[in-house]
Amino acid sequence: MQMMMRSALFGALALALAACESAPSYDPSLSGGGGAGGATTSGAYGTGGRSDVGTAPLGREEAQRQFAMEVGDRVFFDYDSFTLKPEGRATLDKQVAWLKRNTQWRVVIEGHSDERGTREYNLALADRRATTVKSYLVNQGIPADRISTISYGKERPVAIGSNEAAWAQNRRGVTVLAN
Repeated sequence: MQMMMRSALFGALALALAACESAPSYDPSLSGGGGAGGATTSGAYGTGGRSDVGTAPLGREEAQRQFAMEVGDRVFFDYDSFTLKPEGRATLDKQVAWLKRNTQWRVVIEGHSDERGTREYNLALADRRATTVKSYLVNQGIPADRISTISYGKERPVAIGSNEAAWAQNRRGVTVLAN
């Protein structure tokens, strides 16, 4: 009897593991995006000048990864602030240039905060951060109807820890591509 129970348990475990084998799909809006930027992309679909790419548009996930790596998808804020820093404005200037070349993309600006403060306070602060980013993009010529905002407050940290290094990474505005 014990042998039958072990066999049944082993079989159930094997089925459960087999069901978990597929890789999860990447959704930048759930994670807060990618990394900081470098050079900007070129071409109608952000092909980065690669000649091996056809005229088909990039999918959202691939375009988001490319946007994050080549342009930079996030700006960081000081503690208890929603004022853009010079590095943030430089990143947003690259985003403006990319968005002007890639007019098929709408964006969602995610506002985030660190863990300090109440939930309500952090939601309001993160909303002001997202609005600041949106205002900058609009003032640089991106149509307001291509940009929406959402506040996550402290609910979606990218760095876990109760120290300045983690907090600094979590005080951010993230630009996520949307269709």
